[in-house]
Amino acid sequence: MPFKSYVVLLKLRIGAMIALSAIMGYVAIAREVRALEIVALALAMALGSAAASMFNHFYDRDIDRLMKRTAGRPLALGLLPRPGAVLPIAAALLVGGLALALLAFNLVVAIHLFLGAFIYAVVYTVWLKRRTWINIVIGGAAGSFAVLAGGAAVDPGHWALPTMLAVTLFLWTPSHFWSLAILLREDYARAGVPMLPVLIGDARTARAILANSVLLVGSAALPWATGHLGNAYGLISALLGAALLAGNLKLARTPSPVWARRNFFGSMYWLVGLFLAVLVDVNWP
Repeated sequence: MPFKSYVVLLKLRIGAMIALSAIMGYVAIAREVRALEIVALALAMALGSAAASMFNHFYDRDIDRLMKRTAGRPLALGLLPRPGAVLPIAAALLVGGLALALLAFNLVVAIHLFLGAFIYAVVYTVWLKRRTWINIVIGGAAGSFAVLAGGAAVDPGHWALPTMLAVTLFLWTPSHFWSLAILLREDYARAGVPMLPVLIGDARTARAILANSVLLVGSAALPWATGHLGNAYGLISALLGAALLAGNLKLARTPSPVWARRNFFGSMYWLVGLFLAVLVDVNWP
């Protein structure tokens, strides 16, 4: 299998989001941001994410063949004669991430990294994905542990603000992924994966996205409401939340692929914007 195919197995986009989430947790409580620590944290989290993603490719290769979006994945195409050969690589990536977390930071960071990878690879992929619509709801905890790891990299005892941000990340995943699931409803139905749109349709899923986003926007306001972050964060968070809810409302009124796609990408922009809000606030004079 060519090198490019191995890169596909790493799901680098997810790894980047996990690393960004960890950096947000770090920046939120760090009095002094150290570039080497940021690099080490991002790399450790990316390695853990890559390990879980590679296992996900291995375990889901059968249903990946049934879905248009994933049919071209390397293991779904059978490009590797022995698919199990990727498992030692995944294990090595995870061990590398854990070792880096321990050497550069502390045991708490390593535990959060392991739990994030475990939830994505085992709890979501193996246990929940093919069984229940709450698969992605619980699976969203993987991103939450990344935020907690970032906070623990600075001070494991300073948990309040990272926990609030972790709750926000937990609530972000359903709004983000259910929008994608509307676009891929036929794929998931074909593969027998009980994603929410398959079970209740696009219209009711759109309303569920809106309801979840109300909780999401409310949770994002908590760091400001409790005084852990200042007015700069509060203002930017409020503006981001208003834009997200406006898009969700349009999707609820017109549950079409066009608005589902806009909400999918809009939720990504929202998350990046929230990170920038934290960054601006902690550096506000």
